Amino acid sequence: MMLTPVHRFRDIERTPEYLQPEKCLPPSRHGSLGAMWFIRDGCGIACAVVTWLLVLYAEFVVLFVMLVPSRDYIYSAINGIVFNMLAFLALASHFRAMLTDPGAVPKGNATKEFIESLQLKPGQVVYKCPKCCSIKPDRAHHCSVCKRCIRKMDHHCPWVNNCVGENNQKYFVLFTMYIALISLHALIMVGFHFLYCFEEDWTKCSSFSPPTTVILLILLCFEGLLFLIFTSVMFGTQVHSICTDETGIERLKHQTPTWEKTSNWEGMKLTFGGDFSLNWFSPFSSLRGTKMPSEGATVASVAAEVVPPGDFADLRDHEDSVQVINE
Repeated sequence: MMLTPVHRFRDIERTPEYLQPEKCLPPSRHGSLGAMWFIRDGCGIACAVVTWLLVLYAEFVVLFVMLVPSRDYIYSAINGIVFNMLAFLALASHFRAMLTDPGAVPKGNATKEFIESLQLKPGQVVYKCPKCCSIKPDRAHHCSVCKRCIRKMDHHCPWVNNCVGENNQKYFVLFTMYIALISLHALIMVGFHFLYCFEEDWTKCSSFSPPTTVILLILLCFEGLLFLIFTSVMFGTQVHSICTDETGIERLKHQTPTWEKTSNWEGMKLTFGGDFSLNWFSPFSSLRGTKMPSEGATVASVAAEVVPPGDFADLRDHEDSVQVINE
């Protein structure tokens, strides 16, 4: 099927050389399916390592400064189990958010042959990313760090060294939730420990010297407050985005929705993988019903996500928002 003049192809940067589909290489048949997703970004890797080190520092202070020296063994056992369980879930969620494909659009499929095979209807608009050289589905945005177009991209987070998108938003939400919980738990334990040390002899409330104990606890307080505020805000904004079916980028651009929005509850079920259950809180459960695009995405899957026929004038805001995203 040959393309007719009404099939309009719009390049998000409007660079003439990119408007020629022949310049795109065909997508690899092997692709990266089965390969581990990992972003090789120095800043992101450093932030991810710092995140783990800060959690391990909190573990050290909680265990060896506050709980182990305590004479109340029941108090130490209960708080030690709870804190370590939450810390483990936080790090596991961070690991999954970092190493899960957030919803990368297949690269290099914007060839002349592939576009013709979509069998477009008169009036349909196809968006092509010149950097990925791929057909750009609706609600996908290009990330300059990941160097890929990401479906339902919310933002790129250096702390997880990955984009937050369609396939890993659950793990990012769990990460922020568990970090907020362990931060709150640590702050409460620090408060009780200070009271205990003021009532007792400082030399008996910790295995470290009093000055060292105070410094370690104060540093943990600063860390706990910082992470509690930051992750609580991020958790709230993510849940709001899920319930309103509007990503952070779409909200900042004041983008007019071209999609049918889901209800609050349906959005939560789509993100967390089914009806409400304990699996919602597990970073190890699979996401049922989510899209996991691969490099070998079928023609039908791409054709189903191109912008539907409609008034071209209504697409001005969408074009403008995409231009800004690629800056």
